[in-house]
Amino acid sequence: MRRDVFQAIADPTRREILHMLAHKPLNLNTVAENFDVSRPAISKHIKLLTECGLVTIRPQGRERYCEARLEKLSEVSNWVEQCRKFWNQKLDALEDYLKILQREPKQVSTSKSRKKSHGKRK
Repeated sequence: MRRDVFQAIADPTRREILHMLAHKPLNLNTVAENFDVSRPAISKHIKLLTECGLVTIRPQGRERYCEARLEKLSEVSNWVEQCRKFWNQKLDALEDYLKILQREPKQVSTSKSRKKSHGKRK
């Protein structure tokens, strides 16, 4: 079953596993030794990472080594970039609007004072 990359990085343990594997391939026991959970629990995390395409498992003798395939994270990076652009545009528009609002009260108060001064002349 092919899983979603976002599902893989949603869990802090899986993110930490990816961080470890980004530096060098490690066997399953070495990965499991770095966590306070059982080896079967780590195996489940590795399985999900494998199903997402973020990790491959390569047998070497009697050991199974996990290797990170971080190019799949480009999917996440692209999504984050789209969100960043969207929110930057919205925040820029809000900033422009607030600048307009800051200028308007001065213009409104000036026109009110003119009306008051005109009223006194009558």
